Amino acid sequence: MHTQQKHTGVQSFNFAARLLHWLMAVLILAMLFIGVGMMSSLSLRPWLIDLHRPLGIAILLLAILRLGNRLLSTTPPLPASVPYWQAMAAQVSHLLLYLLMLCLPLLGWATLSAGNWPVTMFAGWNLPPIAPVSSALYAWFRAAHGLFAWVLFLLVLGHLCAALIHAWIYRDGVFSSITRKARGK
Repeated sequence: MHTQQKHTGVQSFNFAARLLHWLMAVLILAMLFIGVGMMSSLSLRPWLIDLHRPLGIAILLLAILRLGNRLLSTTPPLPASVPYWQAMAAQVSHLLLYLLMLCLPLLGWATLSAGNWPVTMFAGWNLPPIAPVSSALYAWFRAAHGLFAWVLFLLVLGHLCAALIHAWIYRDGVFSSITRKARGK
């Protein structure tokens, strides 16, 4: 996703990218905590599930918007001081983050569909099923959803660590490119 091949003159992500990044950061962190809560609290589980479903679909829709914005806009290049292996790690981690932001909500939706449960967005409005009713598919989708949620958690931790290293140690403009508009724009 990042490139060092050509300098575009862009010093920060556009407003939509910055807004979507931070909105989704909050939603994804909330979802990770909600997911842990759903697995650890029987009394809060029904309420958390009712929150988890529409939030997951909101993340899916925002991820589609974010991907569209990313494909249609210019992104700031990484500084020349970033070693090649770090640039490649950033590229791979961003690709995986996008894949997971799209796949996890779809897997959750498919899990409920295969289990013959409605995906209720709010009272009176359910999404259509996207998978056939099947206990085998339900088990597979549920396991994949849980596994990929842990992968997302680890990627988010790595992303956060890299962001803080760029902000506090390297101070090379990588962090500020997603936190504020570039000067003179």
